[in-house]
Amino acid sequence: MKIPPSMLRLKGFRFPREIVAHAVWAYHRFALSTADVEDLLAERGVIVSREAIRLWVNRFGAHFAACIRRDRPRPNDKWHLDEVVLPINGVKHWLWRAVDGNGDTLDILVQTRRNAKAAKRFLTRLIAQFGQPRVVIADKLRSYIRPIAQQAQGADHRAHKGLNNRIEGSHRPTRRREKIMGRFKSPRQAQRFLAAHDQINTIFKPRRYRLTATSYRHAWADAFSLWADYAAEMKP
Repeated sequence: MKIPPSMLRLKGFRFPREIVAHAVWAYHRFALSTADVEDLLAERGVIVSREAIRLWVNRFGAHFAACIRRDRPRPNDKWHLDEVVLPINGVKHWLWRAVDGNGDTLDILVQTRRNAKAAKRFLTRLIAQFGQPRVVIADKLRSYIRPIAQQAQGADHRAHKGLNNRIEGSHRPTRRREKIMGRFKSPRQAQRFLAAHDQINTIFKPRRYRLTATSYRHAWADAFSLWADYAAEMKP
């Protein structure tokens, strides 16, 4: 592929930032492996190895996630908290996730424990980023009781399995990616990937059932415009 002069190379890389950003977008937006992204780029005349794509994803995924978190509107003050088991190298870990009342992921944290200390650590991290919640909805895990009472004083703590359906669906993309990746290889890899994956999908998956066709197309165009702006901010 002959790269147009308008596409300036990213310093230290063979390819322009537009191609690197497109590879990162495709990997996170769809349930693809690095080999799948390699094939998609090859079909367009861009010959790059899957190892290079893995490097791009690991290096720049966090950049795009940070930009999205920086520019996102203030989240809803109604939080849903949940934790799901995440086997890594035969050891049971726990993925702690929080979403707001609109279903957008606030944060995730991979931990080895599912107890009050782990719950306090996750809640402290959330409050440091987003301030105090008005309502905290969780399942009936008793480990939440004291940390919520201490860290989120005044918040309405609702412990009911049926009220937490909004966050249950947010675990499904994680399970799909876990299967494609052949399970996560380390807690660090899981944290790095999922922290970027959830944020990127926040802007590229507007809730279609809530929008008219025109509004959906506008949301789609806005997401690609933001992605182009974030790509321009990439640094080697």
